[in-house]
Amino acid sequence: MSVVAPRGFAAAGAHLGIKSSGAPDCAVVACTADEPASAAGVFTSNLAAAAPVIVSRAHLAATAGHARAVVLTSGNANAATGEPGRRRAEGLCATVAGSPGAASDEVLVAQTGLIGIPFEFERCDAGLRDLCGAIGASTQHGDDAALAIMTTDTRPKSFSWTDGSFTVGAMAKGVAMLAPTMATMLAVLTTDAACAPGVLADLLRAAVAPTFNRVHVDGDTSTNDTVVVLASGRAGPVDVDLLGSVLTDACASLAHEMVADAEGATKLATVSVRGARTDHEAHVAARAVAGSLLVKCSLNGADPYWGRVVSSLGSAGVGFDMDRVAVGYGGTVVCARGVGVDHDTGAVLAHLAGREVTIECDLGLGDGVGAVLCCDLGEGYLAENRTTS
Repeated sequence: MSVVAPRGFAAAGAHLGIKSSGAPDCAVVACTADEPASAAGVFTSNLAAAAPVIVSRAHLAATAGHARAVVLTSGNANAATGEPGRRRAEGLCATVAGSPGAASDEVLVAQTGLIGIPFEFERCDAGLRDLCGAIGASTQHGDDAALAIMTTDTRPKSFSWTDGSFTVGAMAKGVAMLAPTMATMLAVLTTDAACAPGVLADLLRAAVAPTFNRVHVDGDTSTNDTVVVLASGRAGPVDVDLLGSVLTDACASLAHEMVADAEGATKLATVSVRGARTDHEAHVAARAVAGSLLVKCSLNGADPYWGRVVSSLGSAGVGFDMDRVAVGYGGTVVCARGVGVDHDTGAVLAHLAGREVTIECDLGLGDGVGAVLCCDLGEGYLAENRTTS
């Protein structure tokens, strides 16, 4: 049931005219509790932040971490659109706020799509009012919302969990521009747990760090990255550590779905590094391998060319000793102490022929560990991105 699974939330999604294809392009997720939900957000590190990012940051600051709703649009990023873009993002918030009679700064906004094209808010204002009147808490309402935020995604991405005492739900979109210092996508998480805004913000940042911050598709960080969490409080106080753990699980599940659905991808790969001097250096090294276009091409061809992996490790800017490095695929070591070793070639090829693969690296220098989730680079990605998309 995604975002509507927790008590105190409703959603809707529909076509408002942003996408010329007629596909759904707007979603609203609203807290139906008597009071605004506790709210927190993590946003793009890109200095070319889009209008909706600027507006949502300002609204969270103005309300001290409270919100009644999130409005999300797809098909136009409303990025690089100047002051008119910010006014139109504010217009979306004002329209949604009018339905429950809330203040406009109690509404957050997230948008995704093409950059640099003026967002024509006036074309969808009336439809947005109708959409706000159609929100509901059924499974279909949640599914409609998840579908409406997709761009080049091939399928909706959602999550729900409950132990009977409280529930967490989530939806997300994103299949490209995934090489963040933060989440590179749009995501809304909901929970009926009671949680103060400051604590909720800490939990969200902790959930994002090992999940959305550990993915790589194409080396670009979007202008619109937004992850928002809302807590209605309907379930009352819960164990904070458990809530944080479930929020992390939700982000991990959505991150996995995004990379698995990456534009043109045929392989979902985990690059793990151990033996680094620190965990940070292990992550930097893993990201260097995951981001190598040559490694990505090898993954696409199911070719165990470990020399490309070693080269990426050696140029990552972290501690490295060629005489200590080891590389393996799917648990089979193919390189030890910097040179190739005898191994089961058939096992390696069989592993790389699968949909999900692993590359294991050992720097042999310390106890640092890290991992990055990535994908291959194939013709499908080029076909999608060789023109404006």
